[in-house]
Amino acid sequence: MKQISQYKLILFTAFLFAIFYNFSFFKNILITYPNEGLNIIYISSTFILLVSFIVFVFTLLSSKYTTKPLLILTLVVSAFTAYFMDTYHIVIDDSMIRNSLQTNLSESSDLFTPKLIVYVLILAIVPTYFIFKTKIEYKSFKEESFKKLKTLFLSLVIILIILFSFSKFYTSFFREHKSLRFHINPIYWIYSIGNYVNKTLTSGPIIVKEIGKDAIIKVDMSGKTEKTKIVIMVVGEAARADRFSLNGYGKETNPLLKEEEEITNFSNMYSCGTSTAESVPCMFSMFGRANYDYKKGISTENILDVLKHTNDIKILWRDNNSDSKGVALRVDFEDYRTSKTNTICDEECRDEGMLVGLDEYIKNNQGKNILIVLHQMGNHGPAYYKRYPKEFEKFTPVCKSNQLEQCTQEEVSNAYDNAVLYTDYFLSKVINFLKPYSNTYETAMLYMSDHGESLGENGIYLHGLPYFMAPDEQKHIGSLIWFGGEIKDEIDVEKLNTYKNQPFSQDNLFHTLLGLFEVETTVYKKEMDILYNANKPQ
Repeated sequence: MKQISQYKLILFTAFLFAIFYNFSFFKNILITYPNEGLNIIYISSTFILLVSFIVFVFTLLSSKYTTKPLLILTLVVSAFTAYFMDTYHIVIDDSMIRNSLQTNLSESSDLFTPKLIVYVLILAIVPTYFIFKTKIEYKSFKEESFKKLKTLFLSLVIILIILFSFSKFYTSFFREHKSLRFHINPIYWIYSIGNYVNKTLTSGPIIVKEIGKDAIIKVDMSGKTEKTKIVIMVVGEAARADRFSLNGYGKETNPLLKEEEEITNFSNMYSCGTSTAESVPCMFSMFGRANYDYKKGISTENILDVLKHTNDIKILWRDNNSDSKGVALRVDFEDYRTSKTNTICDEECRDEGMLVGLDEYIKNNQGKNILIVLHQMGNHGPAYYKRYPKEFEKFTPVCKSNQLEQCTQEEVSNAYDNAVLYTDYFLSKVINFLKPYSNTYETAMLYMSDHGESLGENGIYLHGLPYFMAPDEQKHIGSLIWFGGEIKDEIDVEKLNTYKNQPFSQDNLFHTLLGLFEVETTVYKKEMDILYNANKPQ
């Protein structure tokens, strides 16, 4: 094979990226700027600009020892990126990278499809083999340096000419349509990795800041503590509010919950993020969406820690999802994704298995307030048809593939709705588990999904889009609360129902749990406690 310079190889690879790896990018450009009139020239200029920018970046990083490995690695990652962007219309930002790194193998397996194999074969294996076999001609250091500077200069000149020649178009492009750049492959995922590293890496060992060390359980006027409580907090997975019949959805997806008179449904609840890795730690933190970031989350205690500081609340986290995303590091944690612990498993372990053995836990902690967190598998996509036992397949026909784009929207919706139906059954079982304890404890169940889900609306599937550009389906979540026993003597459910449809978010969870357990602490904000205005005078 004839030898070529590394800069010609970089140019060739840049054209490959622009032509074969950026279908989503150019598709979104054409949606934003119709292919007519001057737009034809503008859109053509974005292609040349993309090629020039890729050439500039890789030339900057090129050397005798880095060019091939860098190109091969980038092509492989970009093949996967192109698949997920083209198939599910997601973007690879720092939150998605974190979510991917925290996803276990069984969850990831749902994303592997024959279409992915084709992408990897054509966009990863074939071009990397070509690059691997290509012989690069290296000149003297002086000649290579001159070629490098010339390539950098020419690509930079082209970039500047295009930007200045079409400045009006690119002002609109960068200011008014910021989301377009999220689809640029490989530039945006490379930037996102840098952003992820910057947000994640710390300069030394993580020191967790303690909060709420003054937390105590309130006492009544006689000096006695209130009756002990059992609260089960169910963290849902990818359950969007508009698929709950409690919220007016046409299909009856909540037949059992509908029969429970003591349920208060929060129809206007919004998530803190659009992925599990972001939403779960955020919803249990004190910061709220506007002030939360990953470093704050891992370096500051959360609501579970504050409740634990009372020394009067026992906390157990059972997980049938990926894990607690760092929330339950300092409380009792049990993994229920395996048949070793979960006794209700078929093709996968079911959420209801997390209830088995809780009686023993409560018995062993008599006299204590108890918070049990159950983290569901819920509606984890894209294989929704796996998320429920077969007897819950009420809505048909069903999409029985993880390649959602190959199913009709009705089939995808039916599979998803069947999973919501199973969640209805699971939550009903949680309530029925608590009811016998309502004679001796004050009991409550709080359900809140971590985020929502796109089911093909506007061609978008799954979740994880940046919050500002994510559709309502990924942010508007299912949430409700049930009260049992004498806790209803403290909370005016009728009054709560008068404002239950007001806008709430996961920001309210931290303070609502403090209020529910009647904890006094300086970190408590009554205005953020959903239940505060419904408290009965004592």
